[in-house]
Amino acid sequence: MRRLLLLTGPHRTPAINRMLGGVLAFNAGALNAGGFLALHMYTSHMSGFASMLADNLFDGNPALLLAALGALLSFVSGAGVAAILINWGWQHRLRSAFALPLLMEAVLILAFGVTGDATLRRSTPFAVPFTVLLLAFTMGLQNAMAAKLSRGQIRTTHVTGTVTDLGIELGKMLYWNRMGTPPESRVRANRLKLRLHGILLGMFVMGGVVGAAGFRKVGFGWVIPLALLLLLLCLPPMLHDLRRIAMRRWSAARQQPGIRR
Repeated sequence: MRRLLLLTGPHRTPAINRMLGGVLAFNAGALNAGGFLALHMYTSHMSGFASMLADNLFDGNPALLLAALGALLSFVSGAGVAAILINWGWQHRLRSAFALPLLMEAVLILAFGVTGDATLRRSTPFAVPFTVLLLAFTMGLQNAMAAKLSRGQIRTTHVTGTVTDLGIELGKMLYWNRMGTPPESRVRANRLKLRLHGILLGMFVMGGVVGAAGFRKVGFGWVIPLALLLLLLCLPPMLHDLRRIAMRRWSAARQQPGIRR
């Protein structure tokens, strides 16, 4: 239980960030791959949607233009909501500041898994099913939360930056420092970053395999275990805050006049 409390708690270490980042990258890979089989779109791939937006601004295809715009706005909205929840939690000195957006994500994924085809078919003003907007919002929510808790070091819903940083560190590791180069001038790989980005990439790919297999064998219900996993991660700090709030109110009630002590 203490490890679960630490994963989404306020006290961050590189090891804790790696563990949580790996779990969230697995979750993103699973949703991305399974979502593609259901929707034929990678809902965490905002680079693709931005390119689609630009292409169809030029080509004048209103349906694809609205689809790209809807996905981009949903992702940005999710990131904005995560920032609001985290900052609200910080201002109220909650241990669950990072768990709040994770709780919202878990509820949204659970709703998606339970409603399934009914959610998929629901129309929107953006020429894409409601599910596309829901998953894009969820990915924005998760990515912003991971970025804030790691101070921008971890992105879990896409791997372009992760693969770039992995390549940079591999290049530094393979760099040949000439004999006689002063120690302060030698090129050295950051092995912690190398390990972090290797874990994120590996977990994203592993999640994609699980997501694709789960959707093909189970259908929409395959996301329910993902939602339960996120709930498990966010509940310990939230329960801690609820107990602290209850104790504070009980203590304040005892100190009111007329209350027998």
